[in-house]
This record gives sequence, C-alpha cells and structure tokens, in this order.
Amino acid sequence: MPYRTLSRGWVRGEKGQKTKARFLTGLKACVTVSVAPQGTSLAGDSMAEILKIDPARLEFVLDYSTRMILAGKVVAVPTDTLYGLAADPFNLAAVSEVNRIKRRMAGRPLPLLVASVDQAADSAHDPPRLFFQLAEKFWPGPLTIVVTASRQLPLKVTGNTGKVGLRWPKAPVVVALIAACGRPLIGTSANLTEQPPCTSAEEVNRQIGDVVPLILDGGPTPAHVPSTVVELAGEHARIIRPGGVPESELKEFLG
Repeated sequence: MPYRTLSRGWVRGEKGQKTKARFLTGLKACVTVSVAPQGTSLAGDSMAEILKIDPARLEFVLDYSTRMILAGKVVAVPTDTLYGLAADPFNLAAVSEVNRIKRRMAGRPLPLLVASVDQAADSAHDPPRLFFQLAEKFWPGPLTIVVTASRQLPLKVTGNTGKVGLRWPKAPVVVALIAACGRPLIGTSANLTEQPPCTSAEEVNRQIGDVVPLILDGGPTPAHVPSTVVELAGEHARIIRPGGVPESELKEFLG
C-alpha cells in the first residue's frame, strides 16, 4: 500500500501550544501510516481513506488526522472499547455530519472523549465530588460519566438535554489526537444506528466507508463491549448502560 507524503511539523493546540511532544513522550507510542489511495477500500464501494497504524511515525498520522478534524471532518478511530467517530464538538457542521453518518436523530446527545480529568472537569458544569471519585478510580478506562454540561459546550452536542457523557479512554493514539487538537472530541461509536458496533477497521468500512472520509486502522479493539455509562445526580449515581466496568465494581458508588 503506497505512502502519501505530507509536509511535516508540529500541530498546535487551540491556544497555539506545541501539545504533541508532551503527550507522545509520555505514551512512548509511534505509528506508521499506510494510506489507501483515494477511491480504494477494504470492502465494497467505500470511498474512505484507510490509514494503517503501525509502530512508527506517529507525528504523521496525528498531523493528518488533526488537520481533518479541525477542518470539520469526521475520522473513525480505534479506542480501548470499540471504534468511534472523532469530531470537533465546537463545530456545529461537524456535529451534524456525525449524526448524518450514523443516521441518527439530531436530538440525541453525543459523548466526548477527553485526555485528562482536568479537561473533563472543564467540559462539565460544577461537577460533584462523586465525579472526581469515579474518574480517579476508573479513568483512563471504559467508564462514561454523564454530568451537567459546561455552558461552553454547544447545546447541539448535548441533544438539548444540557448533559454530556465524558470519558478518558485508555487508548494512546486517541489521547494524543485529543491533545493535538487541543480540545475534547466527540467519541460516539462508529456504526450505523441500530447496527452492531464495530471492533475493526474492516467492520467500520463495511458499514460507513461510503460516508466517512478517514478510518484509522489500529487492528481489532482490545475489548468488544462499549463503555459502562453512569449518570450522576449530585452525589448519586445510576447505571444507564452496562459495559466494560461491571456493576459489582461500581456498587459502592451507586445510590
């Protein structure tokens, strides 16, 4: 599979910081990017571009993916649970595009992926103490915490509910991408509504390869179940979707 050459350089965050180096050094992760020529795919009539993640050249894949996301495009990425759709939550056209790709109702909230507890807290409005207790125990990992959204988040992201699900994934490439973009990213599952979630780039390509422009192929995901979703109401929590964190591990926090 041929390589595409791009100009190389640092991807700056929202405030212009060189955010990439700090995250990549700590993660000790590299990626080599194989690029399928436009118009080729893993299956069917897909027009998606496939970037295969291998051990080398992480700067390349982050630079390319970041440019697409900050331009309002949607990118399919492998996480620690399932493949997800990454997009800029502050770009309303990108939010609409996520819903179009998934064929989902616009009134449903979209979860966000973050790269730290602090970034998650900034995306919430006055998060309760329980939020930080759950984050400390289960993040990074397969737990999504639903809280009152920050007023800085567009209502469209929350589905006009005023609430947002937040998760710090245990997925180095995704965390580095969030850092390079300098903001949380939409992180909903990369599949059609009412269809099975995807655990490989091939499955993503078969379902939505004709409508998503870029798929990062990180191989099969380490887990085949979604994150557990817990909704907070003050210092009380309830499970609204079972997933990667079993209820037995959450019992002390439920009420």
